[in-house]
Amino acid sequence: MTVKPVITVNVFPGGFNWPIYVGQDKGFFENHGIAVEIQGTPDSVTQMTDFSRGKFDIAMTAVDNIVAYVEGQGQAPIGPQPEFFAFMGVDTGFLSLVAAPGITSIEDLRGKIVTVDAMTTGYAFVLYDILRRNGLELAKGDYQLVGAGGMAQRWAGLREGRHHATLLSAPYNLIARNAGFSELVRATDVIGPYQGNVAATRRSWAANNTDKVVSYIRAFREAVAWLYEPANRVEAIDILCRHLPQMPQDIAAASYPELLHPAHGFFKTCELDQAGLLNVLKLRNRYASTAAISLTDANRYYDGRV
Repeated sequence: MTVKPVITVNVFPGGFNWPIYVGQDKGFFENHGIAVEIQGTPDSVTQMTDFSRGKFDIAMTAVDNIVAYVEGQGQAPIGPQPEFFAFMGVDTGFLSLVAAPGITSIEDLRGKIVTVDAMTTGYAFVLYDILRRNGLELAKGDYQLVGAGGMAQRWAGLREGRHHATLLSAPYNLIARNAGFSELVRATDVIGPYQGNVAATRRSWAANNTDKVVSYIRAFREAVAWLYEPANRVEAIDILCRHLPQMPQDIAAASYPELLHPAHGFFKTCELDQAGLLNVLKLRNRYASTAAISLTDANRYYDGRV
């Protein structure tokens, strides 16, 4: 048996890794001549630091992390990373603003503690903009902001009463909703088109492994197409539960219409949303205090030619 070359893929925990799980279990990666090994990360600072050190091949991450670290605006003290670039668009981030029980409006967050992964990357600026559009300004002290790590850590903090609101996506927003927490608003309903998760790598690695990058894209796209087939729903949910054994069956089932919604589910073509990326740059221009120039060139952070 021929041994397939292994690609290491670093991910945050969550349902948005569903196509990778399908690609592994249904043999899509193998059919394209590669094997995928998943690595977990607790937060974006750890992920981007390890990325810069070449500890894995591909990062599944928010495109804002790529933009921030290319520009040297990231929280990790690793300097500018011009090697980083996104090569595939995955989703909008599936972000919802979720708050503690009893908080029924964004205005109720005035004077409260809200959390992000890192203070200046990932989805922090999405949160700032949602709150600003609803009359709450961080600069005016309308709320307190705390960096609390990845989604699993933020949900744990919200559940334990250590803060009052955060951005969550499936399955965490569904678990929170079932537990009586308030899902206040879907992010894209407030801020418009948004590019969330992408597949990213380093330019030098991509130049030497173009065939692997292409194989990853093709297999991932096939996995997404398989997920969207209604006939595969039951097996898809079983795959998700197998890879995330801590996820209750009912939450896995509820994740299906959430992550495979025809209007705002996984991107079927796996192409990056250019309007969504421009919105990422717009938010970074508005909220990144370290920004010395206006960021307008989407091609600086994305290359779909590989």
